[in-house]
Amino acid sequence: MKRTATAAVLLAALATLTACSSDSDDSTDAAPAKTSQAPEVSEADKAKIRENLGYPPEPDAATAAAFVKALNAVDSDIVHGKDEKALSRGADTCRAIKDYPERAKQVDVTNKRWSSPTHPEGHGLATAEKILDTTHKHLCPDF
Repeated sequence: MKRTATAAVLLAALATLTACSSDSDDSTDAAPAKTSQAPEVSEADKAKIRENLGYPPEPDAATAAAFVKALNAVDSDIVHGKDEKALSRGADTCRAIKDYPERAKQVDVTNKRWSSPTHPEGHGLATAEKILDTTHKHLCPDF
């Protein structure tokens, strides 16, 4: 789990690198506001960072939609209307597949990771297996 948390922090840092920020000066001085921009990170660099962290490539729109649709077919409470969150959890689940070769551990980690407001402790092991299989099929079939 520590490795996954570290990877999540690095992905958040990657997202920050691609965002712009500005600092404005609220004083009444005539000096223009200072603006700073984070360096741009190319899509190729982002893909390489994801790969180095052990995550699958970012899914295209069709793959992402198919993944969300498949999860909703298992139980609509899995995604509960938060598609981006589901994609992030899917990436984490792919990491679990890489990190834990034992199926039982993968299912356990998946159950803990995929909670919802109505299932704060996870959806149970049977549903976790379906989530794991769906994630593996759609987001990281090569893992």
